Amino acid sequence: MGNKLGNCKNGLESIADSGKSSILAISRFYATEPVDYMDQDWFVNAVAMIGTALDPFDLLSELRSIETEAGRVRDAIRFGPRTLDLDIILYGDVILESPGLIIPHPRMHKRRFVLKPICDIDKKMIHPVLEQDMESLLNLLDDNDQRMTLC
Repeated sequence: MGNKLGNCKNGLESIADSGKSSILAISRFYATEPVDYMDQDWFVNAVAMIGTALDPFDLLSELRSIETEAGRVRDAIRFGPRTLDLDIILYGDVILESPGLIIPHPRMHKRRFVLKPICDIDKKMIHPVLEQDMESLLNLLDDNDQRMTLC
């Protein structure tokens, strides 16, 4: 919601400014069709590769704090409109399943708006569970689903 591209860029700046993580690479920014909850505007999505000394749970806590500072309010509409949504998609080769955090992100291989930006950074990155590279996973998606354009 609001200045979508600006919110994304500010979120990335907040990650870097936290002093706990550094931005190593950023994909291009994409306007993307909503998935699951369709009655809303398109989103802006990107992927950032970060370096961090935080463990996955502390990183998630830091990302949630940044979302809150950006005005995010968690409400009853899952996948609904929001000012900022920061997810941990991958954390190296870590495979983790806990009530509050699953790594790799459980739907990443079904999401063009995740895979395409990852491919901007490293299309040969391997999914630690599916053991396929990101480009191969992207190529498995139906070309007519999940429209997106460059911002």
